[in-house]
Parts: sequence; C-alpha cells; structure tokens
Amino acid sequence: MDFEDVQRDWTRLGKEDPLWAVLIKPGTKDGHWDPDEFLATGRVEVDAALSRLRSVGGPEKFDSILDFGSGAGRLTQALAAHGSKVTGVDISAPMIETAISLDPGRTCEFVLNSRPDLSLFDDESFDLVYSSLVLQHMPKTVGTIFLEEMCRVLRPGGALVIQVVSTPTFSVKGLAFRYAPRRLLGWAQTHLLKYPAPMHMQGYPDRKFKRIVESSLDVVDSETDETYGGHWVNRRHYAIKR
Repeated sequence: MDFEDVQRDWTRLGKEDPLWAVLIKPGTKDGHWDPDEFLATGRVEVDAALSRLRSVGGPEKFDSILDFGSGAGRLTQALAAHGSKVTGVDISAPMIETAISLDPGRTCEFVLNSRPDLSLFDDESFDLVYSSLVLQHMPKTVGTIFLEEMCRVLRPGGALVIQVVSTPTFSVKGLAFRYAPRRLLGWAQTHLLKYPAPMHMQGYPDRKFKRIVESSLDVVDSETDETYGGHWVNRRHYAIKR
C-alpha cells in the first residue's frame, strides 16, 4: 500500500458515504448521519482537546490553524471558533466537496492535496496543527513523512495536537488487526462488512511518535482517548515547537 492506494480508497469512501467514513457510529452508515449531530461531535472533541492543551502550558490563541486530514470538515469547523484562519487539507476530492457543502458560511478554507507531503504550505505557516483519525489509515512510511511535515509547517511556540492509535486491543476486531493479513482484512471489510473501500490501520506507539517529532517539538502531554471504540488504543499527544 502506498500514497496512491490511500488516496484511491478515501476518494471512494468520500464519494459513497463521507460522514460515516469519517466517524463510524452504529446506525450512521449509508447516509444516516445527521449533519448537525456529526458536526457537534467535532465541537465536543476540539473544545476538550484545546482546553487540555491550555492546561499543560500550550498557546491560548491561534491566528492560523491547519486541520490535517480534514475529511468532511467535522473538526475544521469546530476549530474555526478558536482561530482567525482555519485551513482543512485532505487527499480526497469528494471529502473536500462535502466539507464545503457543510460550511455554507465559508468559515474555513478547504484544500485538496494530491501529494504525499505538505509542500502546499510554507515553513512555519501555522500556530496550531490538529489531526484526528487520520495517520492510522496511512502506511507508516507515508504517515511518518506527513508527521514530519506537520512539524515543519508549525511556527516556533505553536502546538501539534494529534490523535493516533498505538496498538490493537484484545477485542475480536482487535485480534484480527493483530494477526490477520492486510489483504484478508481489506477483503472482509469490503465483502462482509460492505465498506465502500478498505480502511487499513497502522499503529504509532508512543515511543515511535516521540522519536519522529522530538527533533523540533517537545511532547508536553499524552492521554488515552476512549471516544472512538475499543479495537485500538487511541492516544492523543500534545507537543510544542521549540
């Protein structure tokens, strides 16, 4: 799997069932997410995460914010309450189209990125880079590059707030992610669970995450987040650029 594979899969997911693909909840598949409820989940998450960031010495205000892997804009719109300019970037054109349609007030800018990096943005362009439920769907080589790029586009004193998964749990699905071949998992998702495209998963244990970012960022806090289900251990990290 490489960047083109991920972009192809998420283009299909964004075309066929974008809100469900962004946030899988029972009863929301096949277009059954209520858009207002969908966006409300983003406000709950962002408000809590930025409150936690401030409590550990992070910035109080942000002029420019990047939502990496913005999808349908669930978190991007929530971030607009915390910054002067918010940009959502995603590799899926249908996701970008959905995000724009859900933001009639044009509170955010949404940008399509067709490259396996963030060369669309200059060095030190943002005070906050936020990302949730994104890196785990990329192969580790691509995800590592994007994580390094998130560090690059941060200004000194700026913050990275990012959710990643670390290891599968010992639930039935967690055991499948631990031991089943990737192709078998993809087949099961598309043929048995009827996903429009497979959602591959990669873990980023704390030590690996810190090793990638520590050349320019100080990790000031990490927490386990149980919001997204029990098949992987979800971790949210808070880091400040030196």
